[in-house]
Amino acid sequence: MFKGQNKHTVVRALGAMSGTSLDGVDAAVVETDGQVIQSFGATAYRGYCEEEQAVLTQALGHWSGAEADAAAAVIEAAHAEVLSGFQDAELVGFHGQTLAHEPRGRGTCQVGDGQALAEALGVPVVWDFRSADVELGGEGAPLAPFFHFACAKWCGATEPVVFLNLGGVGNITWVDPRKSVPEDEGALLAFDTGPANAPLNDMLRARRGLAFDEGGKVAAEGTVATGALELFLQEAYFSRMPPKSLDRNDFPEMMELVRELSDEDAAATMTAMCAAAVAQGMGHCPEAPSRVLVTGGGRLNPVLMEMLRVSLDCPVVPVEEVGLDGDMLEAQAFAYLAVRVARGLPTSCPSTTGVMALVGGGTVSEPEG
Repeated sequence: MFKGQNKHTVVRALGAMSGTSLDGVDAAVVETDGQVIQSFGATAYRGYCEEEQAVLTQALGHWSGAEADAAAAVIEAAHAEVLSGFQDAELVGFHGQTLAHEPRGRGTCQVGDGQALAEALGVPVVWDFRSADVELGGEGAPLAPFFHFACAKWCGATEPVVFLNLGGVGNITWVDPRKSVPEDEGALLAFDTGPANAPLNDMLRARRGLAFDEGGKVAAEGTVATGALELFLQEAYFSRMPPKSLDRNDFPEMMELVRELSDEDAAATMTAMCAAAVAQGMGHCPEAPSRVLVTGGGRLNPVLMEMLRVSLDCPVVPVEEVGLDGDMLEAQAFAYLAVRVARGLPTSCPSTTGVMALVGGGTVSEPEG
């Protein structure tokens, strides 16, 4: 891999991410040696149409079979379409689509064939990032923390910061940029905080045909049902020590807790549940962060952002405040991780996934010929 290059040669890597919100594929270029971020490059987005979203939604929770195969076909075609629009990529990081995640049970399932994508693009593809971590006793998630460490260095942070990703599921990465590398003891702590946008999106799609609560408008018209919120916080997951991770649909009781509420009150309550889960999780941080940098779709919801500001004891700002792209951070992460895998560098450690030792996950597929 990268014949003639040394380990510090900068690679032009292209990453792609299709998250649990099932909205589409993000793609982004990162130039890196797998340790230091040299620069960020072009980005693109390819949304899923209603038919594709229906196929993916139907496949959630399946480990194999016709539904999973249909989802894989959608994922591979959508990724080939958007990634073929980039020029000069030397390596692709392909996450695929998570259909099921059960690290303490059956493992983890991301559909999408990296070898087929390598053939379609004519470029080496790194994929199946999570399996090795799970096989060694890790949660397999979250995987972006090593990239978050590089981002903290890139933006010049000198005190601990938290990256808070609010996608379908919420997750925290606590970073100490005073450490030299992400695998240093005390450099990172990462875990899923709880459900974020996925259940709210599902509720609004079922009740109003809306893809999401744009601008927090529905929640802004409602009142939080404190009883439902208190019952939600009794879930055993919140008392577990990190690292820990979730599947997209691990909190089905959320829908039951808001079933009798109006659309507006249900949206307000589910938004408050997301914020409360983050507040609970922040208590696990080894040291109070200087600020919380929010990425993912949740940062665009002013109701959610205000709830976070009220409940946390430090500034809460979107990652754009430090020059990062909150829409593309996950895609950029898999570009960065792809280079680490190709270079034989670790991608997770005990403090990020609970894995027993440093592990570099991922399979590298070369196009034939």
